[in-house]
Amino acid sequence: MDLGIKGKRALVCAGSKGLGRGCAEALAAAGVDLVLNARGAEALEATAAMLRAAHGVQVVTVAADITGDAGRAQVLEAAGHVDILVTNAGGPPPGLWSDWERADFIKALDANMLTPIALMTALLPGMIDKGWGRVVNITSQSVKAPIAQLGLSNAARTGLTGYVAGTARQVAPHGVTINNLLPGIHDTDRATALDAGVMAAEGLTAQEARARREATIPARRYGTAAEFGAACAFLCSMHAGFIVGQNILLDGGATNATI
Repeated sequence: MDLGIKGKRALVCAGSKGLGRGCAEALAAAGVDLVLNARGAEALEATAAMLRAAHGVQVVTVAADITGDAGRAQVLEAAGHVDILVTNAGGPPPGLWSDWERADFIKALDANMLTPIALMTALLPGMIDKGWGRVVNITSQSVKAPIAQLGLSNAARTGLTGYVAGTARQVAPHGVTINNLLPGIHDTDRATALDAGVMAAEGLTAQEARARREATIPARRYGTAAEFGAACAFLCSMHAGFIVGQNILLDGGATNATI
C-alpha cells in the first residue's frame, strides 16, 4: 500500500532502538525524511546511517535528552516545521506504591506526559497552518488495564491520554490527527529489563522468564518492532485521516477487555 507520505518530514523521538526505531524504519520505507532523536549518539548515528543507506531518505540526528528543557529546545530547533511527530520515551522503573516519592512521580510525568505535550504544543501550530499533520504517541497497554508494578507509568501515560482525548478533537478540523499506540510486550530492551527483574526476584533464567510472560499472551510471543512500526506508519499515512483521538492496542491480545 502506498501510504501517500513520501517527501513528508517526521520527528521521531527515542528513535535509535526498539519501538522508536521500528517507527523510524517504517516511515523511512514510505519515503519520509527524518529528524531522529535519542540520548546515545553512537546508536543514533548507526541507525541514521542504516536508514539513509536502505531507503535514500534524509536523516538529521540530534543526540539529546528530550525530557529536559535544553535538550528539547535543541531537538525542536533541528526539527523546524515537521509534518509528523512520533513521541516516545522509556518507561519508569517498576516497583511498589510504597517505593515512590514525589520526585519519582515528577520524573515520570516529565518523561511520559509533559514532554509529549510540550512537543505537541510546539509543533501543532505548524501542522495546522499547512492543513495537514500526524501525531502518534507511544504510550502503553497499561492505559487500558493497569499493570500493578508499573504505577509510575500507569499514572503518567494515563494523564497524557486524557490530554490527547481533548486536544485531538480540537485540531482535527485542521487536517491534523493525534492518536496513541499502546504496546504490550515487544522484543526490545524494555522487555529484557522487565524480564531481568523477574529473573532476579524469582531465580529464573532468561529463557524461563520470557516463556512465563509469553504464556500470558494469547499470541504466545513478544511483538516485533517492525510490526509496531508498520502500525505507526499507517496512522501517519494519508489513509488515516478519519482516525482521531484513538488508543490502539498492539499487545497480542494480552489486555483482556471487550472494548
